[in-house]
Amino acid sequence: MSARAVSRVQGTAIIKKLSNMKILYSPSSFQRWRSSLPIKASIGFVPTMGALHEAHLSLIKRSKRENKFTVVSIFVNPTQFGPREDFKRYPRPFKADVRLLNSVGVDVLFAPSQDVMYGSNHVTEVRVKKLTNTLCGAPRSRGPQHFVGVATVVAKLFNIVRPHKAYFGMKDFQQLRMIEQMTEDLNWDVKIIRCPTLREADGLARSSRNVFLSPRERRQAPRLFQALQQGRKLLTSRAHMSPRAICKKISHLLSVHPSFKIDYIEMVDPATLEPMKVRRRPALLAAAVFMGRTRLIDNILIKP
Repeated sequence: MSARAVSRVQGTAIIKKLSNMKILYSPSSFQRWRSSLPIKASIGFVPTMGALHEAHLSLIKRSKRENKFTVVSIFVNPTQFGPREDFKRYPRPFKADVRLLNSVGVDVLFAPSQDVMYGSNHVTEVRVKKLTNTLCGAPRSRGPQHFVGVATVVAKLFNIVRPHKAYFGMKDFQQLRMIEQMTEDLNWDVKIIRCPTLREADGLARSSRNVFLSPRERRQAPRLFQALQQGRKLLTSRAHMSPRAICKKISHLLSVHPSFKIDYIEMVDPATLEPMKVRRRPALLAAAVFMGRTRLIDNILIKP
């Protein structure tokens, strides 16, 4: 056995000692566990790419309140990374994640490898039209192929886990809407649960990518949420500003700070994600910016 293989085995043994939860690495092992459960036992599911933080834990805790069993997956999905994003750079603190999941009482961690999820002959893709052509799916941004990657891996995970409820944060609102639509269109018997965006004390939306921000960028980053809040005030006030004018105002508030490079700022219909030409509610104010190499997204859902 090679030194690398020995290290991997030793690492797995250490993780098992740390954990009371089951850690399963293949669809077949997961399906064996699932088939052992009582028929009426409800399963809540939280899919993640690891590098877990309090926002993930808030989804997990809600799942534990609402279900008999809670399953979390960790899989850094290569097919959703664009050409400007570094797949290899994405944080993978697996042992720390295991400790965290064990501390909150997760029942099963499903942690497949890339070979297990895609193999060498994988040719099937899942595409959700319309909802993925705007915002992050626009050609000038990450492009629609990003959401093909997300939809495909979520479809595979749903088929493996077969949860009764799946929990997603509203920070990734476009992803959430796509998964809601995909679930409805494909007649999956799973309820998608929307969970509010969890924020730091200064308003920055929690994200695994925040660790890449320099100290200066981290101090500036909350201005993204502050600018969106100003946009909400303009939309809900009596000022007769069009959606385009409101987005320009948000853009101006950010552009005075050189740390921000704007990807997009849009006001869209929260159901269709199509840009709004006339101000009305409900509405979604959504933005994506680059701070150095780090891409941040955020949004505010403005209800009637």
